[in-house]
Amino acid sequence: MTVIESVHADHGATFGERGGRKIVEHFGRPDRAHRAVRNGVGLIEAVYGVIVVEGDDRLEYVDNVVSNRVPAEDGQGCYALVLDPQGRIEVELYVYNAGERLLLFVPPETAEPLAEDWSGKVFIQDVEIRVATDEYAIFGIHGPKATEKVASVLNGAASPDERLSFVRGTMGDAGVTVVRTDALTGEESYEVICGVDDAEAVYDVLLNQGLNAAPFGYRTLESLALEAGSPLFATELEGRIPNVLGLRTALDFEKGCYVGQEVVSRVENRGRPSKRLVGLTLEDDATLEADNAENGSSAPPIPTAGAAVFDGDSSVGEVTRAGVSELLETPIALAVVAYDLESERLSVRVDGEEVPAVRTALPFVEGSDRSDRLPDYE
Repeated sequence: MTVIESVHADHGATFGERGGRKIVEHFGRPDRAHRAVRNGVGLIEAVYGVIVVEGDDRLEYVDNVVSNRVPAEDGQGCYALVLDPQGRIEVELYVYNAGERLLLFVPPETAEPLAEDWSGKVFIQDVEIRVATDEYAIFGIHGPKATEKVASVLNGAASPDERLSFVRGTMGDAGVTVVRTDALTGEESYEVICGVDDAEAVYDVLLNQGLNAAPFGYRTLESLALEAGSPLFATELEGRIPNVLGLRTALDFEKGCYVGQEVVSRVENRGRPSKRLVGLTLEDDATLEADNAENGSSAPPIPTAGAAVFDGDSSVGEVTRAGVSELLETPIALAVVAYDLESERLSVRVDGEEVPAVRTALPFVEGSDRSDRLPDYE
């Protein structure tokens, strides 16, 4: 659950759920919050599962399991994946080297099973693995003024420049760790980590001191990430091989063997996967617009996850996630389609009708930064 639920409630939050954890959906005007983040800076309580790995063999153990090289230097992190034997993504992780321990941030629903699975495979290594989700609060700062915001309230350190690196300092009287993130919203972004006992005080500093920040929830975060072209765990990553998503930022092709590596390397050496992730902009459809008008709805037609994508009469893929872009004011979608698809003009099935769509370069919206998860097939 959210660490500071009562504080969010006092600000008029509407709550929802992600990965079995209670989260803030929005504070009443997600569209206004979206523009506030794009134009300035916004504040969100991020929800992760947190795993702590300690012991002399912690680096070797985790490095042997995940798809990327775990950094050996304190203050550095990486983005990585846990794959199944067929190369499909089971878990995404941010792995941070915090000196005598590793901190792993994972989707909340995966923390307990992952820690249990890894603990059962520790034999002679000096490794201790535990779930520490309830010990930390994590707040995201996003927007073109995010660096300015962090600098205005962080004491004892400068804002980190390198992605997935972090510094330690204070905000008010509380000790914090500040991470430069991989810009999933397409904007400059940081995460501020503190102990749960300091969560309310740190949130107040981030919200009200220095450069003010607009509070926002997961509905806005996900719409920002869609405009930025960032694939997310629940909608694009889980169950797919990373090659399909062009998720090269999570892969080190030079490191030793890990589960699923053989499949990932074979597809890489083949030159391309069978499918790829693309952006689609949906065009107005007169029939559906008329149907909406008859039903008293002014909302544009939005495809659901799994909606078929067509090239003429041929089905060539499916939508993974869609929504209305707040800045473009038109429906946009991410879709997995045949890799060798050449057509730019396609269609998407919405409520039994085919809506015209155009393949669109990602990101849909250029912000102050570019997401590290933008598909890369080179």
